[in-house]
Amino acid sequence: MQYETVFILTPVLSDAQMKEAVEKFAKVLTDNGAEIVNSEEWGLRKLAYPIDKKSTGFYSLIEFNADPQVIRKLETAYRRDERVLRWLTFRQDKYAAQYAAKRRARRAAQTTAPVENKED
Repeated sequence: MQYETVFILTPVLSDAQMKEAVEKFAKVLTDNGAEIVNSEEWGLRKLAYPIDKKSTGFYSLIEFNADPQVIRKLETAYRRDERVLRWLTFRQDKYAAQYAAKRRARRAAQTTAPVENKED
């Protein structure tokens, strides 16, 4: 089954600590037999409301294919890590999976498109 998880890390982390935390959760998935389809780091963003007196957080998204039992292990890892402010994991239906594939393709096209030089 295809899943998507978004989690918010505390803003007091350095870039290296944030990347290490994302890699930790990706490793939890792969160690339990999940196949990671896509991983995105959205960076430091403003929260809709304060969480633990913090108004910003590092957002990350991981799309993966896994058995339902893996979700319990992933969410246990989230609960045990004090760097995680919030998380949301959900199973994608076929429409959400199609939309995610289109979004990944569009994003890949944007990053590989040549930059135009405009001279004034």
